[in-house]
Amino acid sequence: MAWQQLHLQCEKANVDLAESLLLEAGALSIGLEDAGDQPLFEPLPGESPLWDEVVLTGLFDAATEIGSRQAVERLGNEIAAQAHASRIWLSAVEDKDWEREWMSHYHPIECANNLWVVPDWITPPNPDATNIIMDPGLAFGTGYHATTRLCLDWLSEQDLNDKVVIDYGCGSGILGVAALLLGARQVYAVDIDPQAVLATNQNATRNSVESQLQAFLPEDFTTFCAQHNIVPVDVIVANILAKPLIGLAPYFATLIAPQGRIVLAGLIESQTEQVSDAYQPYFALDPKHAFTAQEDQHWQRLSGTFTG
Repeated sequence: MAWQQLHLQCEKANVDLAESLLLEAGALSIGLEDAGDQPLFEPLPGESPLWDEVVLTGLFDAATEIGSRQAVERLGNEIAAQAHASRIWLSAVEDKDWEREWMSHYHPIECANNLWVVPDWITPPNPDATNIIMDPGLAFGTGYHATTRLCLDWLSEQDLNDKVVIDYGCGSGILGVAALLLGARQVYAVDIDPQAVLATNQNATRNSVESQLQAFLPEDFTTFCAQHNIVPVDVIVANILAKPLIGLAPYFATLIAPQGRIVLAGLIESQTEQVSDAYQPYFALDPKHAFTAQEDQHWQRLSGTFTG
């Protein structure tokens, strides 16, 4: 046994106090989790919302005096009294090769139309399939998230031959790489996170499509477009969140060709109407291809209706 975890459940008003007490006592790390099943929606800039009831978990080295079970249990009782915790408990964590432990949780995923997502440390179960070889690194996009799967399924149903695609909010680059493996001629991938740009380039190399994919931070992409006149493009895939999607509507309209398609993902049902209102001045909803899960919507550009 290498680690002791101290868990405390308390109201969000007492979280700061409990967190400070854990740090003062020598906790190596502190995690915060929802104590119930309360959704948190997108925060405004500068906000860091918490759930009404929070579970704090402090990690201690069991090989030290302060990390022994008796010491951690005593500490938990002291913090619970001061932070008015409703319950406390301990758990042990065995020491593992943590650099590789996360890999055990990933396995190949079969998507629609013989498209697979395969971790790069696993042999593809179907070598004749279209296999996307992925290592997500620190970026979003393993293929396990519902919105990513829906986008992959949609891409697998399209005729992407010789198409130019923008993957906006590319994360690991999984959607852009998929588009190229499915026949696209060129992909421009964009993300606000430099780690995502790095992961996208690495995954493009893993799939031998690096010559057809370029990844950018948003400001660099804007400069690149102005210098190289690469727009309009045929397809935009944007698997992000409702608020940035709403703000990007006019910009996306400048990037897409008439009769081109834009796929918006990362929504919950209550946000679809607001996103729809933002895009209707530039795009027409294609109900034939709307996802029944209502997490995502597909939009098709109306020729001649763009007002710039």
